[in-house]
Amino acid sequence: MSVEIREVKTKQDAKEFVEVVYKIYKGNKYWVPAMKSDEAKSLFPETNPAFEFCNARFWIAFKNGQCVGRIGAIVNHMHNQKTGEKTGRITRVEFMNDIEVLKLLINTAEAWLKEQEMNAVQGPLGFSNLDLQGMLVEGFEYLPSIASVYHQPYYHKLIEQLGYTKEIDWIEFRLTIGEAAVSKASRGAQLIAKRYGISVLHFKSTAELLPYSTTIFSILNDSFDDLPFVTKFTEPMMDFYKEKYIKLLNPEFVKLVQMKEEVIGFVIGLPSLSKAMQKAKGSLLPFGFWHILKARSGKNNDTLDQMLTGVKKEHQSTGAAVILMAELQNTMLQKGMKYIETTGIFETNASAIANWKNYENIQHKRKRCYRKDLF
Repeated sequence: MSVEIREVKTKQDAKEFVEVVYKIYKGNKYWVPAMKSDEAKSLFPETNPAFEFCNARFWIAFKNGQCVGRIGAIVNHMHNQKTGEKTGRITRVEFMNDIEVLKLLINTAEAWLKEQEMNAVQGPLGFSNLDLQGMLVEGFEYLPSIASVYHQPYYHKLIEQLGYTKEIDWIEFRLTIGEAAVSKASRGAQLIAKRYGISVLHFKSTAELLPYSTTIFSILNDSFDDLPFVTKFTEPMMDFYKEKYIKLLNPEFVKLVQMKEEVIGFVIGLPSLSKAMQKAKGSLLPFGFWHILKARSGKNNDTLDQMLTGVKKEHQSTGAAVILMAELQNTMLQKGMKYIETTGIFETNASAIANWKNYENIQHKRKRCYRKDLF
């Protein structure tokens, strides 16, 4: 039977787009589903403010009457203006182990990007650096954090057959936190804090944290601006992600540092929600919310996902990040937590990699951004 490609236009199309992954990963004990409602909202301008500076289309593939794959294509005009390039993105690529399915999905996305006068395509990438990024190429036997991705082992092999080559990789580590390492970090943090007059802000409730949310995004815009694929968060995008994530965080694992009453950096950790999200099966109801709240508390949860760290460029030389990590680790020890899952850092980030290697660690996952010229 031939493969049919259909553009996502209706709510039913969106439902097929969101739910096809449940067939692709059926029985896979490592895959962590996203919230279905969040995925559906990302597809339409009415519910995704990134469409203010992006054009995007999404498609689903059918074979023998069954949905067997999906893909999206994005033109991020803000990023292209920043780089001076005409580069499009493929996004949310998922497919059964069938090269015919993938080929037609890729061809469809590429044809649309050519219509938008793009010269090349990158991906998988999302609308922003808080969206889905990369394709897993190593680490299929590990549970991902909710800030990362998981893919079937055949994905990267098939996409490489279609002319996609490596642009850059993100790598992830699993760190073991012991009292000796935390004590050493705390001593270093105390020296830095004294030298530069840096103090730490702690939070007990979402109400305490919420007034700082815009400040966090402002620091994120400043500290991440030079990284590949990054565009600054607009105010509507900030509001979008505040609504999506701030209430999900456990404020005890969010730390801010300030110098002369100016907030200069932050770290956001989150007790691992991966197993809770698996139990939730893409929905808060009937019991998903309970599973997430239980995991979020940190009780009986030995793993912390380090979601984001940012320090203003002008203050990065102070070592403020050392203070942030030390404070986060102290809270972990108080909660009886032992492991940190780092989110992806670029393989070219030598200083961050060297820092993680100060801990007992394994570098266990690697995800890749591919590139292909269209002309």
